Amino acid sequence: MQLRLMLPFAALLLMALTPAPPPAPLDRIARDYVQLTLEAGTHEDGYVDAYYGPPEWAAAAKAKPRSVAQLKAAATALEAEARAVGPAARTPIERQRAANLALQLHAAQIRLAMIDGAKFSFDDEAFGLFGVHPVLKPLADYDPTLAEIDKLLPGPGPLWQRVDSWRNAALIPAAKLDAVMQAAIAECRARTLAHIALPKDEKFTLEFVKNQPWSGYNWYKGNATSLIQVNTDLPVEMSRAVGLGCHEGYPGHHVYNVLLEQQLTRGRGWVEFSVYPLYSPMSLLAEGSANYGRYLAFPGDEQAAFEARTLYPLAGLDPALARRNVALYAALERLGGARLTIARDYLDGHIDRATALALTQKYLLLSPERAAQSVKFTDHYRSYVINYGLGQDLVRAHIEAAGPDQTARWAAMQQILSRPTTPADLGAR
Repeated sequence: MQLRLMLPFAALLLMALTPAPPPAPLDRIARDYVQLTLEAGTHEDGYVDAYYGPPEWAAAAKAKPRSVAQLKAAATALEAEARAVGPAARTPIERQRAANLALQLHAAQIRLAMIDGAKFSFDDEAFGLFGVHPVLKPLADYDPTLAEIDKLLPGPGPLWQRVDSWRNAALIPAAKLDAVMQAAIAECRARTLAHIALPKDEKFTLEFVKNQPWSGYNWYKGNATSLIQVNTDLPVEMSRAVGLGCHEGYPGHHVYNVLLEQQLTRGRGWVEFSVYPLYSPMSLLAEGSANYGRYLAFPGDEQAAFEARTLYPLAGLDPALARRNVALYAALERLGGARLTIARDYLDGHIDRATALALTQKYLLLSPERAAQSVKFTDHYRSYVINYGLGQDLVRAHIEAAGPDQTARWAAMQQILSRPTTPADLGAR
């Protein structure tokens, strides 16, 4: 009887005296990457877009951050380690994890070099930070689309002015903005939840702000919670309500971060996904999927139908405006790539700011105020602008390759959002 009682105690004693196994190589690299990212954030405001890991890690980073040079050297060493581990990883998702970590660490080196004063061409900066070589069209390639829009909106005055007047007919009154945005986000959420399961306690808060270089922003707080902000420096067009709701919320940034937290940070214990450095390949995936989310959630003419049925009446606007000039909306979207060409030429010094403003007004058909907001974004975020257009193109091609079935397309979207996806996984070169 005594022997039978002592055996478990002996086993427990042996376990207590046996040292814990060292962490797996990728787990150690991941923890070092998180610490490095948090310390880099002390050298550049806004570098860390979100963090919901242990508070003591953030406190340690702020208390005694390494120098930019030390962090760059650490990132270089960690990238080499991640690349060495990658081929030996046991499963495809672990190899994907290693590739993701290596890319994130490479981007950290580039951004730290920029913080230290290094200058890169637009193309080299985009590749170093976001993992893609942008192939951009010359502005002349957009002239036929301008001619098409000119025919759709004939009349006197500059074309941008005619388009601006057309847009101004559907501006959301300030007093109605909260109701319209809440309804738009609720519909985006309902359509997303029909295909992607989210935690029951997921939620967001909506705020309206001013004096920002962006039109909308999602600040992820962890625990399936986001703060969504909408910039009201300029009136919000009705066509932007659904776009912002999908982009910042469902199935965009909020869902992306919720799934990473649920599936990878908590589900697998992969701590690297508890931190989101803005200038990294994660942003190509985040912005590209968020931009494409609107087309996935509202295929065909479903956005116009929802706007006419719900949003226009809420705003006190004529629902007939929702379906007008569908061809004009489509043509305006085809001009989006011009923004990237203008940004490249401007940041590489081939054109000055006044020229960038004039070309933005001409090729994006914006008022002077909206053109200034667009160039202000480029001033602040530089090559980050590629993530919207090129990111969307990559995500669209990957998802639509699943076929025309909506269930298959949503499954492809969920896979992008809940795995350590890299640009190469979407076919980027």
